[in-house]
Amino acid sequence: MAGPDYGVLGATFKIVRMLQVISLLGCIGMAANFISEMVQANDTPSKELVGTLSVTCIAVLYCAITYILHIDNSLPYLINTGMDGMMLIALTVVAVVVGKPLSYLNCQVIGSNSVAESAADLNSELKSTLKNQGGHIVYSNWIGASRTTCYEMKAIWGLSIALCILFAFSSMCSVCLWRRSKSVPPKDMA
Repeated sequence: MAGPDYGVLGATFKIVRMLQVISLLGCIGMAANFISEMVQANDTPSKELVGTLSVTCIAVLYCAITYILHIDNSLPYLINTGMDGMMLIALTVVAVVVGKPLSYLNCQVIGSNSVAESAADLNSELKSTLKNQGGHIVYSNWIGASRTTCYEMKAIWGLSIALCILFAFSSMCSVCLWRRSKSVPPKDMA
């Protein structure tokens, strides 16, 4: 079950994949929680959160499949390099879209600690400013509704940036593993 023996490079690839899955699961959990809260409040979730959830779900499936293929020594590393590059681009878009309004927001100056507290305190006029004319929640208004929401969205943003670094690194590992697999056959652990 150990997979091919590519030495430290192979172990690094496995560790990076595990870190990617852990970070992706964190993003999925927080984004899904926000979407659930919006739906329970009979609101249409913001496009930014739906996009984040979509990209991260696809990425976690990709990571699981490539990890299994790597262990089975049947991962086409050159194709994996291109796919890691595509995941890097998708997660860069997520980081930019999620982070653009967050970069200007100071979570410490936001009044309440939770969405429930802020929703109880908001009057109907302020609640209507969280939505646009189509009834969709405006992401840039929503992230400032509570301190907790702000911090959790900054956590998603930070994990997205970390995932960009991890996918760039795994892409480089894949190129090296491809070159190594072409030059020296891996030692069979069985």
